[in-house]
Amino acid sequence: MLDLQEVLADACRWAREIGKIQKEKFGEKHTVHTKSSAIDLVTEVDELSEQYLLSRVNEKYPGHEIYAEESGRTGRKSEYTWVIDPLDGTVNYNQGIPIFTISIALRFRDETVLGVIYQPMLDEMFAVIKGQKPRLNGSEIHVSSKTRLQDSILASGFPYDRAVHKDNNADYFSYFVPLVRGLRRMGAASYDLACVAAGRLDGYWELNLSPWDVEAGVLLVREAGGEVIFLTEKRGVSLIAGNREICRHILAGIKSVDEKKKDG
Repeated sequence: MLDLQEVLADACRWAREIGKIQKEKFGEKHTVHTKSSAIDLVTEVDELSEQYLLSRVNEKYPGHEIYAEESGRTGRKSEYTWVIDPLDGTVNYNQGIPIFTISIALRFRDETVLGVIYQPMLDEMFAVIKGQKPRLNGSEIHVSSKTRLQDSILASGFPYDRAVHKDNNADYFSYFVPLVRGLRRMGAASYDLACVAAGRLDGYWELNLSPWDVEAGVLLVREAGGEVIFLTEKRGVSLIAGNREICRHILAGIKSVDEKKKDG
């Protein structure tokens, strides 16, 4: 097996290099096109960032498979698969909102063993190896210890097809509004998960994400003492994250809304 400390150092270095480019180009007018819907954006910076990361992985680890947001699966089948979101939060980035990340994860035999999430504008490096304490800029992090929704700050988001699909998270969001101290919509799922791991957010849920959105963040949360519940009956990658108690509260709320819909 690879020396994961060395691999982690590589991933952190690549994330910082890409982050520097993204920061330099932040606020410029970007070339934009759409993917699955009119609000699912891709910029030239997404593509530049992904090509940079692919070239670095292929150069250092030429036998590895890569699963990336813009180019899909590349490379031959391998025990090692890199799962990459080169710019999570593209809508924020294009809008001039400084909340976006680079997310890099590594799977070994279908198990995530390493994760990096970098927020360039704040120079925040979240890094983790499976079985070890996750760190933010070198300091250990841990999930929140809160147990009551009324004391909690939660985060969520909405799928790109929310205008045309009834399972768009609006009902769940409305349900939690009066029950919590605050609700946040950050616009970058990987950063939401990183903030849960660091105890900044007490809990998080979202529907219909993709693996590259969550791969590194899920490992961060779990190794930070948290729990991740996958909602397998929902579309795409749908999940809840937080400590055990907060996850249970969020799950109960989602089930309550679903029951009301059925009775509806």
